[in-house]
Amino acid sequence: MLLSLVLHTYSMRYLLPSVVLLGTAPTYVLAWGVWRLLSAFLPARFYQALDDRLYCVYQSMVLFFFENYTGVQILLYGDLPKNKENIIYLANHQSTVDWIVADILAIRQNALGHVRYVLKEGLKWLPLYGCYFAQHGGIYVKRSAKFNEKEMRNKLQSYVNAGTPMYLVIFPEGTRYNPEQTKVLSASQAFAAQRGLAVLKHVLTPRIKATHVAFDCMKNYLDAIYDVTVVYEGKDNGGQRRESPTMTEFLCKECPKIHIHIDRIDKKDVPEKQEHMRRWLHERFEIKDKMLIEFYESPDPERRKRFPGKSVNSKLSIKKTLPSMLILSGLTAGMLMTDAGRKLYVNTWIYGTLLGCLWVTIKA
Repeated sequence: MLLSLVLHTYSMRYLLPSVVLLGTAPTYVLAWGVWRLLSAFLPARFYQALDDRLYCVYQSMVLFFFENYTGVQILLYGDLPKNKENIIYLANHQSTVDWIVADILAIRQNALGHVRYVLKEGLKWLPLYGCYFAQHGGIYVKRSAKFNEKEMRNKLQSYVNAGTPMYLVIFPEGTRYNPEQTKVLSASQAFAAQRGLAVLKHVLTPRIKATHVAFDCMKNYLDAIYDVTVVYEGKDNGGQRRESPTMTEFLCKECPKIHIHIDRIDKKDVPEKQEHMRRWLHERFEIKDKMLIEFYESPDPERRKRFPGKSVNSKLSIKKTLPSMLILSGLTAGMLMTDAGRKLYVNTWIYGTLLGCLWVTIKA
């Protein structure tokens, strides 16, 4: 009986992070909303500067749980940028944790508040955050023929014109890779073969539209492109790749290591025409695929479970994350200790979500 209770408690390790991350959402959105109103008559750069700072506080709390709480080991390979840059971040997509990996790299460049995502449109309906991500600089896009190029161009151009710092995260595959979803992988491979492109095994055939629009709008503003390849170690079985961990599994400490390889590509080395960029992007994913094949399947045991080159074990100081967690948790706890605070908290969840959905509907 006692053993069963211990095992059950151990399996619920995700509960504390989930309660804190979701529970502090109204507090964060209220703080942002107050600043949004106060800054309404100020130049946009003032709003953006503090919004980036607020975003940094929240995401630092996220990293407290996803790095310090889980104790995951971060192994970095390749080019290791240390300074802030305006970049497009291109990565393979296999887990909901991929969004956190972008934060993991950004905080090591002191650019966490500058992270903005290209997101699939369905995420705009997230309670509270669906609206906020768009306000912070995120861009919702539809897939395939429904992709609205003009809307994305207009948003990116407005950010460039305003001098908004950009750490723009794009996952060109468009959907998550799962080796157990053989139909998705087969369709992706057939698509590549029909167009005379190399057939890929450990990544999906990348889509070009969002990447091309982003680069075309920002090419004179960018410093570089980061080509990032990620592996979550822990769920493979005898070297055979398995589905990557979900956020819940990750918070239950089922991923002991994340391997992250970064190629920093100068913007002058990226072709501008869409057809040429399509070929270039596919070649970049060929490189990823070869690295992943070697990671999982190399006949040399010393080359398996690692990327080529020297790795750096990068540990995030708790001093960068714990204060944010304590501040947001403390403010939330203080709000919930009074009747008026509890009422404000509940109303923020209800009316904040409804107003957010109304806003994204009008903007659609």
